[in-house]
Amino acid sequence: MMDSAAESLNFIEEIIENDLKTGKYKQIVTRFPPEPNGYLHIGHASSICLNFGLTKKFPGYTNLRFDDTNPSTEETEYVDSIKEDIQWLGFEWKNELYASDYFSQLYDFAVSLIKKGLAYVDDSTSEEIAKQKGTPTSTGTNSIYRDRTIEKNLDLFSRMKNGEFPDGSKTLRAKIDMAHTNMLMRDPILYRIKKAHHHRTSDTWCIYPMYDFAHGQSDSIEHITHSICTMEFIPHREFYDWAIEKLEIYPSQQYEFARRNVNYTITSKRKLLQLVQEKHVESWDDPRMPTISGMRRRGYPPAAIRNFCDRIGIGKRENIVDIGLLEFFVREELNKSAARVMAVLDPIQLTITNYPDGSSENLSIENNPEDEAGGHREVPFSNKLWIEREDFKEEMEKKWFRLAPGAMVRLKGAYIIKCTDFKKNDQGELSEIICEYIPESKSGSDVSGIHVKGTIHWVSQIHAASAEIRLYDRLFKVENPAAEEGDFLEYINSHSLQIISKAYIEPSLSIAQLGQTFQFIRKGYFVLDRNSCSDKLIFNRTVTLKDNWAKVQGK
Repeated sequence: MMDSAAESLNFIEEIIENDLKTGKYKQIVTRFPPEPNGYLHIGHASSICLNFGLTKKFPGYTNLRFDDTNPSTEETEYVDSIKEDIQWLGFEWKNELYASDYFSQLYDFAVSLIKKGLAYVDDSTSEEIAKQKGTPTSTGTNSIYRDRTIEKNLDLFSRMKNGEFPDGSKTLRAKIDMAHTNMLMRDPILYRIKKAHHHRTSDTWCIYPMYDFAHGQSDSIEHITHSICTMEFIPHREFYDWAIEKLEIYPSQQYEFARRNVNYTITSKRKLLQLVQEKHVESWDDPRMPTISGMRRRGYPPAAIRNFCDRIGIGKRENIVDIGLLEFFVREELNKSAARVMAVLDPIQLTITNYPDGSSENLSIENNPEDEAGGHREVPFSNKLWIEREDFKEEMEKKWFRLAPGAMVRLKGAYIIKCTDFKKNDQGELSEIICEYIPESKSGSDVSGIHVKGTIHWVSQIHAASAEIRLYDRLFKVENPAAEEGDFLEYINSHSLQIISKAYIEPSLSIAQLGQTFQFIRKGYFVLDRNSCSDKLIFNRTVTLKDNWAKVQGK
């Protein structure tokens, strides 16, 4: 019988465990190979946790290799953001590498294939090549350039490298089989001419390898033992193996797992870029974006993302994961670490008539009841407070445990108060709540004998700081916006961001640090935003205290 540890292994871990037991490898080597043409998103997080997690669990290491073979879409900004995201998630790579490191070696590999009669230079246009490929139910046709001599192909390929031909005029293709059942094996393109400035190699090269050619050979150069891809690369595996075999190089092996898509999001880099460029969101790290940088700015703890990726696991069948599961792990982590503080988002003045006017005192309030080492902080109290407008009703109702004329509540960490009156302005709007406090009811030393069911939060007016509060919600209002008919932009949730321009916060928040997370009592979890300054504090809502989405949608 298998032990519980063995039973918990996923299929890739089972393969690795067997490879190590049989002595196929002494250590495993994986790689995370992003293309630096955008910011990493939640789908990449799953791949990062898988590749780096395997070499934490088994002897070996992971390389970070940038697939920078398409110079027109790649930027150093994306390289820097990718490295920051991986480190923030809690992982370190052994080697930082680039496909461009291997451009000379990949060129030599291509020359080797030409010399073996396994590659040729083709003058066909992209439209002609597509037509030559045939269909899944009909065989392709050979290019008229397929039987060029080895000498002619070597000469033309060298001249391609030297920049003698315009973009798109020639390609280098593998010579395999135009009748192959796998259409990707019908003489795939290995190199194309692209006279574009490269972010690392400048203008040294004007021909660039296609992904399928650079990918497997880069794996082989690095002695990657387990090259892990998503399921759409299954048809590509045959060429991956063919090129390694024909070049007689280190036999890296490719394995595939299924994507875990998250509902109410999109992960297409093209569509994410469109959201940024057309200003539907502020930036790549907008807290509504599914990017790792967006989740960091929103206040998601890296441990929550790692736990989420571990829980959804890997398999061979694609499915859609409820984003509520990710939010569950976010709440679980923040509940353990976030200090409980008070912030009033929709303020109404409350005046305590029997508390000395102009006097104040500091109350000691526990930072986090879930954290024994969390300690206490001093919160100032006075006779004029801000409370939430929703915590008062003009008429008492059954099962209403907050303020109303004659009702009593406890002020969090302070005293019990009783509402004696309220005032309205000339427009008939509530402007002030009048109360009395019970001096003997101070939290921690209450001898009043009075028991109340309701507790509300508050902020002292004369001590309060002001802040802008950004309430973020899901960017899309449908579960799978990419699969809906029409333009995906039609499904943007118009209520995904609500800005409260002036809320009142307790003074301890005035010295909050960038990225520091808090639980605003009764309101949710919040984080200080990067756009904050001493004159303007901005807090982003990370997640509500409970999942309110189903309620909002009327489910």
